[in-house]
Amino acid sequence: MNAFSAAADGSVRPVRDRRPWALALLSLLQFLIAVDVTVVNVALPSIGAQFRSDVADLSWVVTGYTLVGGGLLLLGGRLTDLLGRRRMFLLGAALFGLASLAAGLAPDLPTLVAARLAQGAGEALASPAAMSLIALLFPGPEERAKALGVWGAISAAGLVVGVVLSGAIVQLLHWRWIFGVNVPIVALVLVLTPGLVRRDGSGARERRRLDPAGAALLTCGPLALAYGLLRHSAAAAVAGLVLLGVFVLVESRTRHPLVPLSFFAHRVRAVANAATVPLSAALSATFFLLTLYLQDVLGFRPLQAGLAYLPFCAALMLAISQVSRLIGAIGVRRTSVLGLVLTAAGLAWLARLPDHGGLWADVLPGMLGVAGGMGIGLVALQNAALADVTEDDAGTASGVQRCVDQLGGSLGLAVLVGAALGGGAVRVAEFRTAFAWAAAALVATAAAVALTARDTRQRG
Repeated sequence: MNAFSAAADGSVRPVRDRRPWALALLSLLQFLIAVDVTVVNVALPSIGAQFRSDVADLSWVVTGYTLVGGGLLLLGGRLTDLLGRRRMFLLGAALFGLASLAAGLAPDLPTLVAARLAQGAGEALASPAAMSLIALLFPGPEERAKALGVWGAISAAGLVVGVVLSGAIVQLLHWRWIFGVNVPIVALVLVLTPGLVRRDGSGARERRRLDPAGAALLTCGPLALAYGLLRHSAAAAVAGLVLLGVFVLVESRTRHPLVPLSFFAHRVRAVANAATVPLSAALSATFFLLTLYLQDVLGFRPLQAGLAYLPFCAALMLAISQVSRLIGAIGVRRTSVLGLVLTAAGLAWLARLPDHGGLWADVLPGMLGVAGGMGIGLVALQNAALADVTEDDAGTASGVQRCVDQLGGSLGLAVLVGAALGGGAVRVAEFRTAFAWAAAALVATAAAVALTARDTRQRG
Protein backbone atom coordinates (compact mmCIF):
# COMPACT_ATOMS: atom_id res chain seq x y z
CA MET A 1 0.00 0.00 0.00
CA ASN A 2 1.34 3.42 -0.87
CA ALA A 3 2.12 5.70 2.03
CA PHE A 4 1.02 8.87 0.23
CA SER A 5 -1.68 9.84 -2.20
CA ALA A 6 -2.07 12.91 -4.37
CA ALA A 7 -5.14 15.02 -3.76
CA ALA A 8 -6.95 16.94 -6.51
CA ASP A 9 -4.99 20.08 -5.68
CA GLY A 10 -1.67 18.27 -6.07
CA SER A 11 -0.84 18.14 -2.35
CA VAL A 12 0.72 15.08 -0.76
CA ARG A 13 -1.46 13.37 1.82
CA PRO A 14 -0.68 10.44 4.10
CA VAL A 15 -2.72 7.27 3.60
CA ARG A 16 -1.04 5.62 6.53
CA ASP A 17 1.49 7.34 8.69
CA ARG A 18 4.54 5.86 7.06
CA ARG A 19 6.04 9.30 6.77
CA PRO A 20 9.01 8.34 8.99
CA TRP A 21 9.92 5.64 6.46
CA ALA A 22 9.67 8.11 3.60
CA LEU A 23 11.78 10.58 5.59
CA ALA A 24 14.41 7.89 6.16
CA LEU A 25 14.50 7.08 2.45
CA LEU A 26 14.78 10.72 1.38
CA SER A 27 17.48 11.27 3.99
CA LEU A 28 19.42 8.20 2.85
CA LEU A 29 20.09 9.65 -0.58
CA GLN A 30 20.95 13.02 0.94
CA PHE A 31 23.41 11.18 3.17
CA LEU A 32 25.17 9.78 0.09
CA ILE A 33 25.18 13.22 -1.53
CA ALA A 34 26.79 14.70 1.58
CA VAL A 35 29.29 11.84 1.86
CA ASP A 36 30.49 12.55 -1.66
CA VAL A 37 31.31 16.15 -0.71
CA THR A 38 34.11 15.03 1.63
CA VAL A 39 34.82 11.40 0.75
CA VAL A 40 37.38 12.25 -1.95
CA ASN A 41 39.62 14.43 0.21
CA VAL A 42 41.69 11.70 1.84
CA ALA A 43 41.70 9.69 -1.40
CA LEU A 44 43.17 12.46 -3.58
CA PRO A 45 46.84 11.42 -3.17
CA SER A 46 46.00 7.87 -4.29
CA ILE A 47 43.98 9.16 -7.25
CA GLY A 48 46.80 11.52 -8.20
CA ALA A 49 49.38 8.74 -7.99
CA GLN A 50 47.37 6.46 -10.27
CA PHE A 51 46.61 9.15 -12.85
CA ARG A 52 49.92 11.03 -12.38
CA SER A 53 48.10 14.30 -11.69
CA ASP A 54 49.12 17.26 -9.55
CA VAL A 55 47.14 18.79 -6.72
CA ALA A 56 45.83 21.66 -8.84
CA ASP A 57 44.20 19.27 -11.31
CA LEU A 58 42.91 17.04 -8.53
CA SER A 59 41.17 19.96 -6.82
CA TRP A 60 38.44 19.85 -9.47
CA VAL A 61 37.43 16.39 -8.26
CA VAL A 62 36.23 18.22 -5.13
CA THR A 63 35.12 21.63 -6.34
CA GLY A 64 33.56 20.50 -9.61
CA TYR A 65 31.02 18.38 -7.76
CA THR A 66 29.89 21.07 -5.33
CA LEU A 67 29.90 23.98 -7.78
CA VAL A 68 27.91 22.22 -10.49
CA GLY A 69 25.51 20.86 -7.91
CA GLY A 70 25.04 24.28 -6.37
CA GLY A 71 24.81 26.08 -9.71
CA LEU A 72 22.05 23.82 -11.01
CA LEU A 73 20.07 23.58 -7.79
CA LEU A 74 17.77 26.46 -8.72
CA LEU A 75 16.97 24.77 -12.02
CA GLY A 76 16.40 21.55 -10.10
CA GLY A 77 14.04 23.32 -7.73
CA ARG A 78 12.13 24.84 -10.65
CA LEU A 79 11.88 21.46 -12.39
CA THR A 80 10.58 20.02 -9.13
CA ASP A 81 7.71 22.51 -9.06
CA LEU A 82 6.94 22.05 -12.77
CA LEU A 83 7.39 18.32 -13.34
CA GLY A 84 6.71 16.76 -9.95
CA ARG A 85 8.64 16.08 -6.77
CA ARG A 86 8.76 12.29 -6.92
CA ARG A 87 9.68 12.25 -10.60
CA MET A 88 12.61 14.60 -10.12
CA PHE A 89 13.78 12.80 -7.01
CA LEU A 90 13.92 9.49 -8.90
CA LEU A 91 15.59 11.06 -11.93
CA GLY A 92 18.21 12.78 -9.78
CA ALA A 93 18.88 9.61 -7.81
CA ALA A 94 19.33 7.59 -11.01
CA LEU A 95 21.74 10.16 -12.47
CA PHE A 96 23.71 10.28 -9.23
CA GLY A 97 23.97 6.48 -9.14
CA LEU A 98 25.08 6.16 -12.77
CA ALA A 99 27.63 8.95 -12.33
CA SER A 100 28.99 7.22 -9.22
CA LEU A 101 29.47 4.04 -11.25
CA ALA A 102 31.26 6.01 -13.96
CA ALA A 103 33.52 7.66 -11.38
CA GLY A 104 34.45 4.31 -9.89
CA LEU A 105 35.34 2.94 -13.33
CA ALA A 106 37.04 6.10 -14.66
CA PRO A 107 40.16 5.26 -16.73
CA ASP A 108 41.67 8.74 -16.41
CA LEU A 109 41.30 12.00 -14.50
CA PRO A 110 39.21 13.90 -17.11
CA THR A 111 36.66 11.08 -17.07
CA LEU A 112 36.60 11.13 -13.28
CA VAL A 113 36.05 14.91 -13.21
CA ALA A 114 33.27 14.59 -15.79
CA ALA A 115 31.61 11.91 -13.65
CA ARG A 116 31.86 14.17 -10.63
CA LEU A 117 30.16 16.96 -12.58
CA ALA A 118 27.36 14.53 -13.44
CA GLN A 119 27.08 13.59 -9.77
CA GLY A 120 26.58 17.27 -8.99
CA ALA A 121 23.84 17.48 -11.62
CA GLY A 122 22.11 14.48 -10.04
CA GLU A 123 22.27 16.17 -6.66
CA ALA A 124 20.75 19.33 -8.17
CA LEU A 125 17.69 17.35 -9.24
CA ALA A 126 17.25 15.09 -6.21
CA SER A 127 18.07 17.37 -3.28
CA PRO A 128 15.43 20.13 -3.74
CA ALA A 129 12.85 17.48 -4.61
CA ALA A 130 13.57 15.64 -1.36
CA MET A 131 13.56 18.83 0.68
CA SER A 132 10.25 20.03 -0.77
CA LEU A 133 8.71 16.59 -0.20
CA ILE A 134 9.68 16.84 3.45
CA ALA A 135 8.30 20.38 3.74
CA LEU A 136 4.93 19.27 2.35
CA LEU A 137 4.72 15.89 4.06
CA PHE A 138 5.28 17.58 7.42
CA PRO A 139 3.25 20.81 7.11
CA GLY A 140 3.01 21.68 10.81
CA PRO A 141 5.78 24.04 12.01
CA GLU A 142 6.91 21.82 14.88
CA GLU A 143 6.81 18.53 12.97
CA ARG A 144 8.52 20.18 10.01
CA ALA A 145 11.30 21.41 12.30
CA LYS A 146 11.77 17.87 13.62
CA ALA A 147 11.72 16.33 10.14
CA LEU A 148 14.17 18.86 8.74
CA GLY A 149 16.30 18.32 11.84
CA VAL A 150 16.52 14.61 11.06
CA TRP A 151 17.25 15.34 7.39
CA GLY A 152 19.87 17.92 8.32
CA ALA A 153 21.46 15.64 10.92
CA ILE A 154 21.80 12.79 8.46
CA SER A 155 23.14 15.13 5.79
CA ALA A 156 25.65 16.70 8.17
CA ALA A 157 26.70 13.27 9.41
CA GLY A 158 27.44 12.36 5.81
CA LEU A 159 30.06 15.10 5.65
CA VAL A 160 31.88 13.61 8.61
CA VAL A 161 31.35 9.98 7.61
CA GLY A 162 32.82 10.83 4.23
CA VAL A 163 36.13 11.76 5.84
CA VAL A 164 36.26 8.62 8.00
CA LEU A 165 35.00 6.35 5.23
CA SER A 166 37.54 7.65 2.74
CA GLY A 167 40.47 6.85 4.99
CA ALA A 168 39.19 3.35 5.74
CA ILE A 169 38.36 2.47 2.12
CA VAL A 170 41.59 3.84 0.68
CA GLN A 171 43.66 2.06 3.33
CA LEU A 172 41.80 -1.28 3.27
CA LEU A 173 40.38 -1.52 -0.28
CA HIS A 174 40.92 0.90 -3.16
CA TRP A 175 39.95 4.51 -3.84
CA ARG A 176 37.48 3.43 -6.55
CA TRP A 177 35.23 1.94 -3.88
CA ILE A 178 34.51 5.37 -2.41
CA PHE A 179 32.24 5.80 -5.43
CA GLY A 180 31.28 2.16 -5.90
CA VAL A 181 29.52 1.88 -2.55
CA ASN A 182 26.94 4.41 -3.75
CA VAL A 183 25.59 2.18 -6.51
CA PRO A 184 23.73 -0.52 -4.52
CA ILE A 185 22.36 2.04 -2.05
CA VAL A 186 20.99 4.24 -4.83
CA ALA A 187 19.44 1.15 -6.43
CA LEU A 188 17.67 0.45 -3.13
CA VAL A 189 16.33 4.02 -3.03
CA LEU A 190 15.03 3.70 -6.59
CA VAL A 191 13.25 0.45 -5.80
CA LEU A 192 11.62 1.58 -2.54
CA THR A 193 10.58 5.14 -3.40
CA PRO A 194 7.53 4.28 -5.59
CA GLY A 195 6.10 2.23 -2.72
CA LEU A 196 6.36 5.10 -0.24
CA VAL A 197 5.71 8.20 -2.33
CA ARG A 198 3.05 8.31 -5.03
CA ARG A 199 3.29 10.45 -8.14
CA ASP A 200 2.30 14.10 -7.58
CA GLY A 201 -1.06 15.39 -8.68
CA SER A 202 -1.00 17.92 -11.50
CA GLY A 203 -4.05 20.02 -10.82
CA ALA A 204 -2.30 22.91 -9.09
CA ARG A 205 0.93 22.79 -11.05
CA GLU A 206 1.45 25.79 -13.29
CA ARG A 207 3.27 25.08 -16.55
CA ARG A 208 6.03 27.55 -17.26
CA ARG A 209 9.08 27.56 -19.44
CA LEU A 210 12.46 26.96 -17.90
CA ASP A 211 15.46 29.30 -17.81
CA PRO A 212 18.45 27.32 -19.13
CA ALA A 213 20.45 30.49 -19.77
CA GLY A 214 20.13 31.49 -16.11
CA ALA A 215 21.12 28.01 -14.98
CA ALA A 216 24.20 28.03 -17.24
CA LEU A 217 25.28 31.45 -15.98
CA LEU A 218 24.78 30.47 -12.35
CA THR A 219 26.93 27.38 -12.91
CA CYS A 220 29.72 28.85 -15.06
CA GLY A 221 30.05 32.06 -13.03
CA PRO A 222 30.95 30.38 -9.72
CA LEU A 223 33.20 27.87 -11.52
CA ALA A 224 35.21 30.70 -13.11
CA LEU A 225 35.27 32.68 -9.88
CA ALA A 226 36.46 29.70 -7.83
CA TYR A 227 39.15 28.95 -10.40
CA GLY A 228 40.34 32.53 -10.26
CA LEU A 229 40.45 32.55 -6.45
CA LEU A 230 42.24 29.23 -6.12
CA ARG A 231 44.68 29.88 -8.98
CA HIS A 232 45.10 33.59 -8.15
CA SER A 233 43.97 34.45 -11.67
CA ALA A 234 42.48 37.94 -11.80
CA ALA A 235 41.12 37.38 -15.32
CA ALA A 236 39.21 34.26 -14.31
CA ALA A 237 37.86 35.89 -11.17
CA VAL A 238 36.68 38.95 -13.13
CA ALA A 239 35.09 36.68 -15.73
CA GLY A 240 33.23 34.86 -12.98
CA LEU A 241 31.94 38.11 -11.51
CA VAL A 242 30.86 39.31 -14.95
CA LEU A 243 28.94 36.07 -15.55
CA LEU A 244 27.20 36.42 -12.20
CA GLY A 245 26.32 40.02 -13.04
CA VAL A 246 24.88 38.90 -16.37
CA PHE A 247 22.89 36.26 -14.47
CA VAL A 248 21.26 38.96 -12.34
CA LEU A 249 20.51 41.01 -15.45
CA VAL A 250 18.99 38.05 -17.29
CA GLU A 251 16.87 37.04 -14.31
CA SER A 252 15.53 40.58 -13.93
CA ARG A 253 14.37 40.70 -17.56
CA THR A 254 13.23 37.19 -18.46
CA ARG A 255 9.55 36.30 -18.22
CA HIS A 256 10.39 32.90 -16.75
CA PRO A 257 13.27 33.33 -14.26
CA LEU A 258 14.70 30.54 -12.18
CA VAL A 259 13.52 32.51 -9.15
CA PRO A 260 10.96 35.31 -9.47
CA LEU A 261 12.26 38.52 -7.90
CA SER A 262 9.11 38.61 -5.77
CA PHE A 263 10.40 35.50 -3.99
CA PHE A 264 13.03 37.64 -2.25
CA ALA A 265 10.41 40.10 -1.02
CA HIS A 266 9.71 37.63 1.80
CA ARG A 267 12.02 39.09 4.44
CA VAL A 268 12.42 35.99 6.60
CA ARG A 269 13.44 33.85 3.62
CA ALA A 270 15.77 36.52 2.22
CA VAL A 271 17.62 37.02 5.51
CA ALA A 272 17.85 33.27 6.14
CA ASN A 273 19.35 32.57 2.72
CA ALA A 274 21.81 35.46 3.01
CA ALA A 275 22.96 34.28 6.45
CA THR A 276 23.43 30.71 5.20
CA VAL A 277 26.28 31.78 2.89
CA PRO A 278 28.96 32.69 5.50
CA LEU A 279 27.87 29.84 7.77
CA SER A 280 28.29 27.26 4.99
CA ALA A 281 31.59 28.85 3.98
CA ALA A 282 32.86 28.48 7.53
CA LEU A 283 31.86 24.81 7.64
CA SER A 284 33.59 23.99 4.34
CA ALA A 285 36.76 25.85 5.30
CA THR A 286 36.85 24.19 8.72
CA PHE A 287 36.71 20.70 7.21
CA PHE A 288 39.39 21.45 4.64
CA LEU A 289 41.83 23.36 6.83
CA LEU A 290 41.53 21.12 9.88
CA THR A 291 42.10 18.02 7.75
CA LEU A 292 45.33 19.59 6.49
CA TYR A 293 46.32 20.66 10.00
CA LEU A 294 45.73 17.20 11.43
CA GLN A 295 47.74 15.43 8.72
CA ASP A 296 50.44 17.91 7.74
CA VAL A 297 51.07 19.58 11.11
CA LEU A 298 50.10 17.01 13.74
CA GLY A 299 51.25 14.08 11.58
CA PHE A 300 48.03 12.06 11.72
CA ARG A 301 47.55 9.19 9.27
CA PRO A 302 44.48 9.51 6.99
CA LEU A 303 42.33 7.14 9.02
CA GLN A 304 43.41 8.81 12.28
CA ALA A 305 42.47 12.21 10.86
CA GLY A 306 39.07 10.88 9.90
CA LEU A 307 38.46 9.37 13.33
CA ALA A 308 39.38 12.69 14.94
CA TYR A 309 36.13 14.08 13.50
CA LEU A 310 33.95 11.68 15.49
CA PRO A 311 33.56 14.15 18.43
CA PHE A 312 32.56 16.77 15.85
CA CYS A 313 29.88 14.43 14.53
CA ALA A 314 28.56 13.64 18.02
CA ALA A 315 28.34 17.32 18.95
CA LEU A 316 26.63 18.11 15.66
CA MET A 317 23.99 15.43 16.20
CA LEU A 318 23.35 16.57 19.76
CA ALA A 319 22.93 20.17 18.65
CA ILE A 320 20.59 19.29 15.78
CA SER A 321 18.43 17.17 18.08
CA GLN A 322 17.72 20.26 20.21
CA VAL A 323 16.91 22.73 17.42
CA SER A 324 13.15 22.18 17.39
CA ARG A 325 13.02 22.73 21.17
CA LEU A 326 15.10 25.87 20.91
CA ILE A 327 12.91 27.26 18.15
CA GLY A 328 9.80 26.54 20.17
CA ALA A 329 11.27 28.25 23.23
CA ILE A 330 13.07 31.30 21.84
CA GLY A 331 12.01 31.56 18.20
CA VAL A 332 13.73 31.06 14.86
CA ARG A 333 15.64 34.35 14.88
CA ARG A 334 17.23 33.92 18.31
CA THR A 335 18.03 30.27 17.56
CA SER A 336 19.75 31.30 14.33
CA VAL A 337 21.75 33.98 16.12
CA LEU A 338 22.76 31.48 18.81
CA GLY A 339 24.07 29.09 16.15
CA LEU A 340 26.00 31.83 14.38
CA VAL A 341 27.59 33.07 17.62
CA LEU A 342 28.58 29.57 18.78
CA THR A 343 30.18 28.86 15.40
CA ALA A 344 32.06 32.16 15.54
CA ALA A 345 33.34 31.25 19.03
CA GLY A 346 34.62 27.89 17.77
CA LEU A 347 36.35 29.56 14.83
CA ALA A 348 37.89 32.15 17.15
CA TRP A 349 39.41 29.30 19.16
CA LEU A 350 40.81 27.74 15.98
CA ALA A 351 42.23 31.15 15.01
CA ARG A 352 44.80 30.63 17.77
CA LEU A 353 46.09 27.24 16.52
CA PRO A 354 49.77 26.90 17.49
CA ASP A 355 52.45 25.84 15.04
CA HIS A 356 53.01 22.67 17.08
CA GLY A 357 49.74 21.92 18.84
CA GLY A 358 47.72 18.95 19.99
CA LEU A 359 44.28 17.54 19.22
CA TRP A 360 42.69 17.72 22.66
CA ALA A 361 43.74 21.16 23.81
CA ASP A 362 44.13 23.09 20.57
CA VAL A 363 41.75 21.55 18.02
CA LEU A 364 38.91 19.80 19.85
CA PRO A 365 37.42 22.78 21.75
CA GLY A 366 37.14 24.84 18.59
CA MET A 367 35.89 21.83 16.63
CA LEU A 368 33.09 21.26 19.16
CA GLY A 369 32.10 24.93 19.11
CA VAL A 370 31.84 24.90 15.33
CA ALA A 371 29.88 21.62 15.39
CA GLY A 372 27.37 22.87 17.96
CA GLY A 373 26.91 26.20 16.23
CA MET A 374 26.55 24.62 12.81
CA GLY A 375 23.99 22.11 14.02
CA ILE A 376 21.83 24.83 15.53
CA GLY A 377 22.41 27.56 12.96
CA LEU A 378 22.04 25.67 9.70
CA VAL A 379 18.83 23.89 10.67
CA ALA A 380 17.29 27.07 12.11
CA LEU A 381 18.13 29.00 8.95
CA GLN A 382 16.83 26.11 6.87
CA ASN A 383 13.49 26.34 8.68
CA ALA A 384 13.36 30.08 8.13
CA ALA A 385 14.22 29.68 4.44
CA LEU A 386 11.11 27.49 4.02
CA ALA A 387 8.77 29.88 5.82
CA ASP A 388 5.26 30.07 4.31
CA VAL A 389 6.00 27.75 1.38
CA THR A 390 3.09 26.51 -0.75
CA GLU A 391 2.56 23.76 -3.31
CA ASP A 392 3.61 26.18 -6.05
CA ASP A 393 6.93 27.35 -4.61
CA ALA A 394 8.13 24.65 -2.21
CA GLY A 395 10.61 23.31 -4.77
CA THR A 396 11.85 26.80 -5.61
CA ALA A 397 12.33 27.69 -1.95
CA SER A 398 14.20 24.43 -1.35
CA GLY A 399 16.36 24.98 -4.43
CA VAL A 400 17.28 28.51 -3.36
CA GLN A 401 18.21 27.37 0.13
CA ARG A 402 20.33 24.46 -1.08
CA CYS A 403 21.90 26.66 -3.77
CA VAL A 404 23.09 29.36 -1.38
CA ASP A 405 24.24 26.67 1.04
CA GLN A 406 26.35 24.86 -1.52
CA LEU A 407 27.62 27.79 -3.57
CA GLY A 408 28.31 29.73 -0.38
CA GLY A 409 30.33 26.83 0.96
CA SER A 410 32.28 26.36 -2.28
CA LEU A 411 33.05 30.01 -2.94
CA GLY A 412 33.74 30.69 0.73
CA LEU A 413 36.17 27.80 0.74
CA ALA A 414 37.87 29.26 -2.33
CA VAL A 415 38.18 32.67 -0.65
CA LEU A 416 39.45 31.37 2.69
CA VAL A 417 41.69 28.64 1.31
CA GLY A 418 43.05 30.99 -1.34
CA ALA A 419 44.07 33.31 1.47
CA ALA A 420 45.30 30.59 3.83
CA LEU A 421 47.39 28.79 1.23
CA GLY A 422 48.53 31.82 -0.72
CA GLY A 423 52.14 30.67 -0.73
CA GLY A 424 51.28 27.10 -1.74
CA ALA A 425 52.77 25.53 1.43
CA VAL A 426 51.00 24.73 4.66
CA ARG A 427 51.66 27.60 7.06
CA VAL A 428 49.71 27.61 10.30
CA ALA A 429 49.84 31.40 10.54
CA GLU A 430 47.75 31.58 7.36
CA PHE A 431 45.32 29.04 8.78
CA ARG A 432 44.87 31.32 11.78
CA THR A 433 44.13 34.23 9.46
CA ALA A 434 41.49 32.25 7.55
CA PHE A 435 39.73 31.14 10.75
CA ALA A 436 39.80 34.70 12.08
CA TRP A 437 38.20 36.05 8.90
CA ALA A 438 35.51 33.40 9.04
CA ALA A 439 34.77 34.20 12.71
CA ALA A 440 34.52 37.93 11.98
CA ALA A 441 32.13 37.29 9.09
CA LEU A 442 29.85 35.24 11.33
CA VAL A 443 29.83 37.86 14.09
CA ALA A 444 28.73 40.44 11.51
CA THR A 445 26.10 38.02 10.17
CA ALA A 446 24.74 37.33 13.65
CA ALA A 447 24.37 41.05 14.26
CA ALA A 448 22.58 41.52 10.94
CA VAL A 449 20.16 38.66 11.61
CA ALA A 450 19.42 39.96 15.10
CA LEU A 451 18.60 43.40 13.74
CA THR A 452 16.70 42.56 10.55
CA ALA A 453 14.90 39.23 10.80
CA ARG A 454 11.36 38.89 12.07
CA ASP A 455 11.14 36.32 14.83
CA THR A 456 8.67 33.46 14.90
CA ARG A 457 7.98 30.71 17.38
CA GLN A 458 6.74 27.31 16.43
CA ARG A 459 3.79 25.98 18.33
CA GLY A 460 2.59 22.46 18.32
